[in-house]
Amino acid sequence: EIDPKIAAIYQDLFPNDKVIIADAHQYLLEHFKEFDFIWSSPPCPSHSRTNTFLHAQGVVRFPDMKLYEEIIFLKNWFKGKWVVENVIPYYETLIKAQECGRHLFWTNFKISNIEVETQIGTFNRRASEFAQKKEDMKYMDPNKDWLGFNLKKTKLDSYKKRQILRNCVHPSIGLHIFKMAFKDKQETL
Repeated sequence: EIDPKIAAIYQDLFPNDKVIIADAHQYLLEHFKEFDFIWSSPPCPSHSRTNTFLHAQGVVRFPDMKLYEEIIFLKNWFKGKWVVENVIPYYETLIKAQECGRHLFWTNFKISNIEVETQIGTFNRRASEFAQKKEDMKYMDPNKDWLGFNLKKTKLDSYKKRQILRNCVHPSIGLHIFKMAFKDKQETL
């Protein structure tokens, strides 16, 4: 995680994990040989279908090509299993992906789609105030841990909390994909 504040929240929620504060794109390039499985989730804002609405409002930007840099790099140089996750983009993908839930996945193994009980809905900041409150009650209730954690103790505003939740891959989907990666017997550790 590049943002120390978000990294601190992650470390607090998952104290047994090793949290690295760095540019994930550069870290991947420098450390890919140290792993047998890589899951990468490059930033998605420049690929998101919300760009269609933003463009109509005069906000124009190039898609961040780090997404495809990582896919091409892993496909050609990484010897283990890998996943690159991102949103369903506003354009036709340049490299074929697999869809599961509300995300696309580029992998070097086959994955099947699964249904999950809960999908994140309207967390768009331009959504009506009523829709946002409804989603807040449904997903950000401090007593609910529907993603395996809650953000009750964090000092983030509700927009940032929604953004964090919106960026999550549902844990059931993540576990499903991880199991698909290793469904064949592994020969070595």
